[in-house]
Amino acid sequence: MCNVTGRVAIVTGAAGNLGSAVGRTFASAGARLVLVDRAADRLPRLFPDWVDSPDHYLATSVDLTQEEAVRSVIEEALQRFERIDILVNVAGGFQGGTPLHETPWEVWERMIDLNVRTMVEVSRAVIPIMLKQGSGTIINVASRAALQGGARQGPYSAAKSSVLRLTETMAAELKNHGINVNCVLPSTIDTPQNRESMPKADPSRWVKPEAIAEVILFLASDAAQAVHGAAIPVYGTG
Repeated sequence: MCNVTGRVAIVTGAAGNLGSAVGRTFASAGARLVLVDRAADRLPRLFPDWVDSPDHYLATSVDLTQEEAVRSVIEEALQRFERIDILVNVAGGFQGGTPLHETPWEVWERMIDLNVRTMVEVSRAVIPIMLKQGSGTIINVASRAALQGGARQGPYSAAKSSVLRLTETMAAELKNHGINVNCVLPSTIDTPQNRESMPKADPSRWVKPEAIAEVILFLASDAAQAVHGAAIPVYGTG
């Protein structure tokens, strides 16, 4: 396992299947964690031992599409830990099901807000801190759908394509300042929700959240210090 002992890592969407796996993986590798989620109760239920921990901060009821809410969390993280070494932008969401010409603007806006705006807002708040430190690592979660459009998933594919291109942009801007920026491209993730919604599929071919978390940990570690602007496929066997 890669070692990130003592480093401060922010994980957004931390109560989701992937976000919680990232949190546990990073904690096992020695990181101090700032776990962020929009719900009020999910993080304390998932991580009851960390509620009052001096090494971890559970930030609940945070709307990552709102600049002030994001900056408040980042300020609290700095007060607690004095630095931010790693940012993992997991927060996002999927909605599909209709052809492009039948998809209302509300769906487009929702996909952009969940997948792009959250990533941009948190990155905008964290990057100046990393620039001042002269070091940092940012890992974004895009999707296999970022590489090729598919029927009835236009808004999601477009949003994740934006995450991929913005990862490349951030890497180009920050690589000469000691900051690595990369992203992962999961395919279908083996979650209870996906198993329920696709009962005829073979989940053994899907990628498990823990496997994605291990790749993210690698990208956050010193082993990946020469990697900038990469989009790492994490497909399992599917």
